[in-house]
Amino acid sequence: MAPMTRSRAIGNIPNDLMTTYYGQRAGAGLIITEGTAPTPEALGYPRIPGIFSKPQIAGWKKITARVHQDGSKIFLQLMHTGRIGHMDNLSEGAILLGASDIKAAGQIYTDSIGMQDHSEPISLTTTGVKTIVDGYVSAAKNAMEAGFDGVELHAANGYLLEQFLNPNVNNRTDEYGGSITNRARLTVEVAEKVVGAIGKQKVGIRFSPFSTLGDLQAYDANKVHETYDYLAKVMDGLDIQYIHISANPAIPQKTFDAIRAGFSNTIILCNGLTAETAEEQLHKGFADIVAFGRSFLSTPDFVNRIEKDALLNQIDVSTLYTPGEKGYIDYPALQ
Repeated sequence: MAPMTRSRAIGNIPNDLMTTYYGQRAGAGLIITEGTAPTPEALGYPRIPGIFSKPQIAGWKKITARVHQDGSKIFLQLMHTGRIGHMDNLSEGAILLGASDIKAAGQIYTDSIGMQDHSEPISLTTTGVKTIVDGYVSAAKNAMEAGFDGVELHAANGYLLEQFLNPNVNNRTDEYGGSITNRARLTVEVAEKVVGAIGKQKVGIRFSPFSTLGDLQAYDANKVHETYDYLAKVMDGLDIQYIHISANPAIPQKTFDAIRAGFSNTIILCNGLTAETAEEQLHKGFADIVAFGRSFLSTPDFVNRIEKDALLNQIDVSTLYTPGEKGYIDYPALQ
């Protein structure tokens, strides 16, 4: 089950409603949770959970215990939203941080004042970047305390780690800007430190090469290719558990080939797959495992539906990110 933001964590604390939601979907061999903030300034969206406080750890403990009852594994996705956010969504005293002070175009929802332009981020100092790394390490340790089988580092979809990778957002002149190696340094350091803290077998990472989500502007295709070729080889050297690729049509075959050649452990592929297209992808030899997002969202017994070749439930798009049970835990399973 792929990670999906669902915005049900009132007060940014995992709750009983979320326990039911994940428990309903424990037929998945591996659940990767929704993006979860490692630190207070990472809470760019309303009602997303965190993993930096004792109440948050306690809330997640109920969820991991419920998922483990059915024999599934569950990894916590650590997501720092960086410049994608609004001050009204952050905890009191927290500030919006980014690779640079370049404000993201577009708007974001707040519970307090509705749709708003993204807030202007404050560029991280070099010391501040080191603090970000420490925040990931602390969050990973908290995830172990909460009973997770591992963590997935979200370096995709236009959030902080990918903001550092993109030269149109990252205009830094210190050791975290400029060359591919420098722009990838934060991602590499986070992975290294988290592996050192909780073990390589408990760490995965998510990439979305050529993505322009989060107001990321496209840059030289050869540089993008070289970036992910480099990252695949570094992650292989760290011997982490998996790389999770969020696919999009812009990714050329040579980049898929480079990632596969550079990384010898498990590769997960997701984004828009059906049972039929997923089977086709597995036979192509790039991915070892496929992940499903919206299919699990609307159909809690998705695995059972595949086995029985049964129709899936239709998604209620209007309730994807609303608080409450509707469109969350009320999707029916087969009798």
